[in-house]
Amino acid sequence: MGNPTLDVTWAVEWLRKSAAVVAENRMALIELDRVIGDGDHGENLDRGFTAILEKLDAEPPTTPGAAFKLAAMALMSKVGGAAGPLYGTAFLRAATTLGDASELDAPALAAALGAARDGVVARGKAEVGEKTMIDAWTPAVDAAAAAAASGMGPAELLDAAATAAEAGAVSTDPLIARKGRASYLGERAIGHRDPGAASSALILRAAAQAAGVNA
Repeated sequence: MGNPTLDVTWAVEWLRKSAAVVAENRMALIELDRVIGDGDHGENLDRGFTAILEKLDAEPPTTPGAAFKLAAMALMSKVGGAAGPLYGTAFLRAATTLGDASELDAPALAAALGAARDGVVARGKAEVGEKTMIDAWTPAVDAAAAAAASGMGPAELLDAAATAAEAGAVSTDPLIARKGRASYLGERAIGHRDPGAASSALILRAAAQAAGVNA
């Protein structure tokens, strides 16, 4: 499916599609977070991705790594709450892993996604099953690694990762939260989707769409 490698055009398109889907789902993410968090997740992410768009227009990146570093800096400087540091660290770790590479094959993408997830874990200290964005990211990373190992191309890998992230987000519905503001709710958090997992699934689906999946 599609090209054997992806370049900066894909990276920029991913960020633009992410900004669009976050804006489109801003109120839905706010509502999810209002039930079990601070109620600011959608607003904060929308502000952060708007800042990313401004930076992309002002200083277009020349490599995928540069695009992700730009995104990281915008998120860390513009977004309050947990979302900015967590997503910022994810993009920064991905950028560091990719370095100056101009073309990304499936193994490089899998490595970048793994580094992004590891950054979130390092910053948030969360594990699978604790009702956080890790419940979306870890299945996505596992699916990406399996796709790369089986010889899939980048677009197929991203599709597999996004599908796994979507299932992972749904899996947070019955969980008791163990991290963040939601952890104070105990069993009252059961039945509500984690907003970070929900936004992670949206953003990872945007990556696949930017590669030409379901576009």
